[in-house]
Amino acid sequence: MARTDTVHPQPTALTLHQASRVLEVGFDDGAVFHIPFELMRVYSPSAEVQGHGPGQEVLQTGKREVGITGIEMVGHYAVQPNFSDGHNTGLFAWHYLYKLGAEQADLWQRYEQRLADAGMQRDAPMVEKSGGACASH
Repeated sequence: MARTDTVHPQPTALTLHQASRVLEVGFDDGAVFHIPFELMRVYSPSAEVQGHGPGQEVLQTGKREVGITGIEMVGHYAVQPNFSDGHNTGLFAWHYLYKLGAEQADLWQRYEQRLADAGMQRDAPMVEKSGGACASH
């Protein structure tokens, strides 16, 4: 098995499946992942979602039906999706897409636990916080 801390698998195929809202990603190590748009959106690597440090993450809700209206290559290392809710600041590096695919079950469980801990529902609309340091656009 390759050491993923020094060598990251590279994508060989990217397919947006609009009807099922899934990004299919094939990698050169043979792995193929079907990553739901919702998972990508709630774990977007953007500062708007992740914050600027530990504990500053913004819990995302109401993203079950989010779509991807377009996706752009960023150099040879990432893609930048345009989500149907207007979010477009996350750069998804290949190793991050691999992590989302490989750890999907654990990430869903952590997301559901964060929702429960916050007393939130997955389909609740996002609540705008005033005075935030990051703008979405």
